[in-house]
Amino acid sequence: MAGTEMASAQRRRHKGAVDLLSSTGGLVVVGAVIGITWAAALRAYMVGLAGSATVFSWWGTFGAILIPGAISGALLAVAWQRSNAGRASAWFAFAPVPLAITTFLEPGALWTLLTTGLGGGAIGVVATGLLGGFAAGQRGPVWVRALSGAVWVAMVVGFALTPSLVAELPPTDPRGAWLIVLAVGLMIVLSLACIAPFRSRETDAAASA
Repeated sequence: MAGTEMASAQRRRHKGAVDLLSSTGGLVVVGAVIGITWAAALRAYMVGLAGSATVFSWWGTFGAILIPGAISGALLAVAWQRSNAGRASAWFAFAPVPLAITTFLEPGALWTLLTTGLGGGAIGVVATGLLGGFAAGQRGPVWVRALSGAVWVAMVVGFALTPSLVAELPPTDPRGAWLIVLAVGLMIVLSLACIAPFRSRETDAAASA
């Protein structure tokens, strides 16, 4: 009895910031911070493309990009916690969706997308992340994942070519090279985060065994 109490007291003494951050609530906070930082980097990429034509607004920057990034990051953190516990859920594939749909809540944004195609980049970003996550995951036939991986590579290459095609900033230009590194890095990070919903569950592994 005394030994049990001593072990319990020792565990309490050893608790620190790491323990708090590894709890469910702590992971949500960490995920939200990572998500909002990722979204801020995405905003920097957009600024790099637009140059002097960049316009900042509370809705356009925070409401449509940073806050959705925080929400998606928090949800993906929970997805990773569940998958590490053998309880991966494909429902968390919807975690990055706020990044794609929030921008269209602004009046007229959806009509602009349908008539001009402007704003479709947000959908492309989320689609790239989910394709990469699925391709690197453990669900679905191998050939489907391989095909998804090939499409993912093509989409990442498309993002890498965007600075040259849209902003006339070739890879030989320092700014163009920076934008390529930033775009490819953002897509890889999002894709890695999106693996969690596509990991196998313990029940699936037991059934296959």
